[in-house]
Amino acid sequence: MKITKRCSETQAQMYAWDAAGFTIGFIPTMGALHPGHLSLIEKARQECDRVVCSIFVNPIQFNNSTDLENYPKTIPADLTLLEQTGCDLAFLPENEEIYPEPPKESYTFGGLENLLEGAFRPGHFHGVAVVVKRLFDIVLPQKAYFGEKDYQQLLIIQQLVEQLRLPVEIIPCPVVRESDGLAMSSRNMRLSSDDRQKAPFLYKTMQKAVQMAKNHTPEEIEHWGEQQFAENPAFTLEYFRITDNHHLQPLDAGQLFHDARLLVAAWLGGVRLIDNVKINF
Repeated sequence: MKITKRCSETQAQMYAWDAAGFTIGFIPTMGALHPGHLSLIEKARQECDRVVCSIFVNPIQFNNSTDLENYPKTIPADLTLLEQTGCDLAFLPENEEIYPEPPKESYTFGGLENLLEGAFRPGHFHGVAVVVKRLFDIVLPQKAYFGEKDYQQLLIIQQLVEQLRLPVEIIPCPVVRESDGLAMSSRNMRLSSDDRQKAPFLYKTMQKAVQMAKNHTPEEIEHWGEQQFAENPAFTLEYFRITDNHHLQPLDAGQLFHDARLLVAAWLGGVRLIDNVKINF
């Protein structure tokens, strides 16, 4: 596996692979890799000739400086996992490589960037869009792989590609879960052992909500979910929301939806957990 830190060196390798007729699959990450990330790499290996993974903790997508400072950093372990999983090139840029000057780009996504995650993390999706566009310009992939765990982020990136007509196909990949249902996340390693035992409550509540959809309205389920979290002192709920699958808008009353989404965000012991599942009415 090749390791690069400079944009120029990375691009030179991309041009060489392109000249050789190789297709490139790309997985952008912030490191602290777990089996969810590795599943993206494995999918890319099946579909592309060469697989590139970036590790870059993007400062402009954090609206909380403490969260940025506390974000897990496990580079040596990450590189070992990448090599074992069959990554061909790991790109580890420093801030000044990606942002030689303060970014001036401006992206909007029809209000999607201000809902749910965007409401609780102002500016987050603008930071995501800026870094993903810059990484795409460096790596020039034919395909890029994103997990459905960050579902709203996936929709934002799909819109970014559509708006700018970028020549890259976005491949959504299913959420990867621990054996007890907790969605895998780099932030999970910050949970205390006690909080880790409590964490599956989030997904179990979502599973019950999916079952309730057979004979309850979205509003009833949202209210029920909020009550479940209100009665669990370990959690502080931010949102428990049922929306359409594409624009994250509330469902129209009385309509049948087979393509809806339940999205949840909650704090547990100083760690913010997010998750989502399909839900049908």
